[in-house]
Amino acid sequence: MWRHIAANAMTFLVVALFLVGGVIIWGKAQYDTPGPLTEAVCVQVKSGSNMRRVSKDLADQGAVTSAAILRIGADYEDKTGELKAGSFLIEPNATMKDIVDVITRGGASTCGTEIVYRIGVTRVSVQVRELDPATNRFDELATYTLGEDEVPAEYEETRDKADVRFRIAVAEGVTSWQVVSAISNMDIMDGPAPAVPAEGALAPDSYEVRKGDDRGALLARMQAAQETLLAAAWEARADDLPINSPEELLILASIVEKETGVADERRQVASVFVNRINQGMRLQTDPTVIYGITRGEGVLGRGLRRSELRGETPYNTYVIPGLPPTPIANPGRASLMAAAQPDETPYIFFVADGTGGHAFAVTLDEHNRNVAAWRKIEAEQGAAAAGNASTGGGTD
Repeated sequence: MWRHIAANAMTFLVVALFLVGGVIIWGKAQYDTPGPLTEAVCVQVKSGSNMRRVSKDLADQGAVTSAAILRIGADYEDKTGELKAGSFLIEPNATMKDIVDVITRGGASTCGTEIVYRIGVTRVSVQVRELDPATNRFDELATYTLGEDEVPAEYEETRDKADVRFRIAVAEGVTSWQVVSAISNMDIMDGPAPAVPAEGALAPDSYEVRKGDDRGALLARMQAAQETLLAAAWEARADDLPINSPEELLILASIVEKETGVADERRQVASVFVNRINQGMRLQTDPTVIYGITRGEGVLGRGLRRSELRGETPYNTYVIPGLPPTPIANPGRASLMAAAQPDETPYIFFVADGTGGHAFAVTLDEHNRNVAAWRKIEAEQGAAAAGNASTGGGTD
């Protein structure tokens, strides 16, 4: 009888093991199989949440077929305790394994509502926007100019929500004073207004921040990023570059940044200044003269006067030889690399061509013709603007 009982028990154990093995194989297949989503969704992981709550939310949104399998899979991969707070975009047909990787990897949030502070050369704009997961496009909820416009209610309501994200986008060509002035006026930042860093020391980029972050700490991040970019550009510089130090490279890059907003022109513009340095010519660039007047504290807002072009200042490159003593703005990665690796051209002149770009020239005669063409375009644009103003700004 005992042999019979033992045989039945053994048979039961084998069947049980077989069934358990089958369940494990089935569960793993479910964990690795493309999920049921037909459109992307945004899952919000609140601070202090856990895998049970998040898996239920995913199941409720139709992102997974089984919250339990997702939890078991996350536990098997030792990722249950690595859940990160944030708002994360879950792509269509994402597997449970993919989803667990997204919500435990961390880093910047990829969806939800965000407030973007854009520090530009002429103004600081604030935009409240929300990502539509279905289209992967942002819908604007509100926008205003910091320090000028009335703060919209949508901004204040969104700013105080627990799951909103904040980002500060610094444009290429802004000055260090403009950056410090802007972040000093942002109500989400904390700490005293920091001292203005050296010109050119801040990396234009997009920085994710949290409400209450310290202003000084943010500037330190920007400075560290620029040091890295400058070191990489200096390491990659052309062998025959007439620039003697990373500091001089930074100065040249800042001039390139202020002279053109056309990406494809940066290396050509850099080549003009390199050619002028090699030939012992003055750089003769208006942005340096303007910086000598404003010292980077705001925009000049008018054309340069003849007396300003003749006046001898450390930044008037119509008068002084070589580079000015400091950068005149914060250049981005592209301008740093353009200054380090300029195109090989014969150009020593350039002037605006009316399209947003520039006309380049080798000889003074050719340059003068380009200048005359630009003056004609300026006159035509001025006449058209005056005509629009007198008629109310356009036609029906």
